[in-house]
Amino acid sequence: MSLHVNGFWGIIHLALVIWAVVSIVQSGASTGGKVGWILLIALLPVLGFVIWLFLGPKSR
Repeated sequence: MSLHVNGFWGIIHLALVIWAVVSIVQSGASTGGKVGWILLIALLPVLGFVIWLFLGPKSR
């Protein structure tokens, strides 16, 4: 049972990360800023996403 629960949360996390990366790429931030935010999300998956959610660049 726990494997199915963990898989569910993994899929939710993957969807949120994809949404964040698409939003970052579409934002008006500089190229360096975009790369920095994507690296933060990639290196600190949950914490990076939460930081981006509150402080990251907004979509156009």
